[in-house]
Amino acid sequence: MPLLVLLMGGGCYFMFYSGFLPFRYLRHTINVLRGRYDDPNDPGDINHYEALSATLAATVGMGNISGVAVAIAIGGPGVLFWMWVSAFVGMATKFFTCTLSVMYRGHDSVGHLEGGPMYVIETGLGKKWKPLAVLFSVAGLFGTLPIFQANQLTQVVREVLLEPNGFTTTDLFYTNLTIGLGLVFITSLVIFGGIQRIGHVAGKMVPSMVILYMFSVLYIMFANYTAIPDAFALIFRDAFTAETMLGGAVGAIIIAGARRAAFSNEAGIGTASMMHGAAKTDEPIREGLVAMLGPFIDTIVVCTLTGLAIIITGTWQTSGASGVTMTATAFNNAMPGFGSYVLVLCVLIFAFTSLFSYSYYGTKCFSYLFGAKYKHYYNYFYVVTIVFGATATITAVIALIDGMYAIMAIPTMVSALLLSPKVMAAARDYFRRMKEFREVERQKV
Repeated sequence: MPLLVLLMGGGCYFMFYSGFLPFRYLRHTINVLRGRYDDPNDPGDINHYEALSATLAATVGMGNISGVAVAIAIGGPGVLFWMWVSAFVGMATKFFTCTLSVMYRGHDSVGHLEGGPMYVIETGLGKKWKPLAVLFSVAGLFGTLPIFQANQLTQVVREVLLEPNGFTTTDLFYTNLTIGLGLVFITSLVIFGGIQRIGHVAGKMVPSMVILYMFSVLYIMFANYTAIPDAFALIFRDAFTAETMLGGAVGAIIIAGARRAAFSNEAGIGTASMMHGAAKTDEPIREGLVAMLGPFIDTIVVCTLTGLAIIITGTWQTSGASGVTMTATAFNNAMPGFGSYVLVLCVLIFAFTSLFSYSYYGTKCFSYLFGAKYKHYYNYFYVVTIVFGATATITAVIALIDGMYAIMAIPTMVSALLLSPKVMAAARDYFRRMKEFREVERQKV
């Protein structure tokens, strides 16, 4: 409940305090994303598009496929509605937190420009707030571990690819271990290349993975189009009654939706702020606007697709599976014989892009705590935990990640709330300058 109040309450505050200002400039946001205002001489490591792609590579991952299935299994179809609400207010949260990550960038121990909640706290609030920055960084070391992605990717490879085709062993542990070691090898090829390689790979993979997944679910919806109106009616009805799974505990369904949305789109958690803080720009508001698109793409679009696939096929009622296996069952019900393989392809792309991007978050936290010259050591720890995730139970994995996310949200939201007047002052100045710029351009024409 405290996390719910902090994330959704804080998001509502940002939304009304800004007067819905960032939502009114979506056309300008698209122009920024297209590179119209890019300047290669601006400070930072990656452009606006790569920053958003790398962020989406981390957020559009297993949380959208198995996380939604876990949420529906726990709370029923109504969870999806509260995920939408969380995403909408999360857009305002992302605008504020990611604007601050560029506005209050700091320098690591070797003088490289860095962004993220820890630098926002130390630079924006002052040295006396440093314990809050340390708290975020410590939680970030563990909250950004790849154990959930590795766990669910191992599960889908084992249950959809290996077991149905006779590739089984008597010892489940050794099967999971072998898959985990394979994931370690592939992930290592990318993450040891640094943020530029991560941003480049993510920029290539993210659009294709979202389009492939979208068309797959649209096919499922087209094949079951008569069930779509009832599915939406069930989502809205159950959101306010919680009768299907939680026996009328509406508060529990809201918490379940907010928790899974937070894991899915990371609004208010602070991880995305670290990636957007690396963007090549000297205009913080521009990066805040670009970051705002993240929760919309991640939760409103991709999570909704997963939820509808599970609901309209009736899998949430008939399948005793959980996590990614439930989603695979929904795909196979709608596309017998090949549906689960389509999902495996989507899962492979989703999971690997998350595995690549999460390592960057952890290295930034490690660098802040122990010094930038030692940050490469974190990647060795990171890839080893992939093996742990592949062999652990999903219950243990979710408990650890949810706990760390909750701790990370406290410093991120507290600093954003305290510094929100600075964001609004910068926003008013930025949009005034943009208006003057357009007026000059119009006069030239």
